[in-house]
Parts: sequence; C-alpha cells; structure tokens
Amino acid sequence: MTDFSHDGGVFSARLIGAVAGSAISLVYLLPKGRREAVGRLLTGVACGLIFGGPTGVWCATRLGLTQHLSAAETMLAGATLASFTAWWGLGLLVRLTTRAGGKTGM
Repeated sequence: MTDFSHDGGVFSARLIGAVAGSAISLVYLLPKGRREAVGRLLTGVACGLIFGGPTGVWCATRLGLTQHLSAAETMLAGATLASFTAWWGLGLLVRLTTRAGGKTGM
C-alpha cells in the first residue's frame, strides 16, 4: 500500500512528479476538450501519487541506479513516469473508442 506519511520531501517529490508527468504529456497528446483535459489530468495525478513509489523503484532497479538516486529522486522519476503513462494511455483509449464509436454497423 502506498504510504502517505508526513515525510515532506518524498511526498513533495511525488506530487511534483505526478503534475510534471501530466504536463509533459500535453506535448504528445493534446486533449480535445476541457472535460477530457480535466479527466486525464486528475487520472494522471492520481496515478502518479499512487504508483509513483513502485514505478520509481522498478525503474531505478531496471536501470541499475538504486545506489545513485535518493528516495526523493526515485519518487520524482517514478511519479512522473506513472503520471505520463496514465495520461498518454487514457488519451489513446479515448481516441480509439471515439473513432470506433463513430463507425456505423459495429
């Protein structure tokens, strides 16, 4: 379970990473409307906050950087990656379902 303790540095890194991941995602896949933007932003931030720790540890382990990164850096990178992936994945899913829903006879 994700720990939302009072460690300000790690929680701040988690929050900054989650917001940064959503902001970076704007470059790759722009939302079509305000409702889609808000939904994807909230999903990205929530996924970054929840999955930032495990994602950061997984990435640092896979890249062999666990000895070189602090807990806050690992959390920042993990939250950014988790948020970016959620934002991009949700945007792609919206595009695919919209495209499939527009076809007749399906």
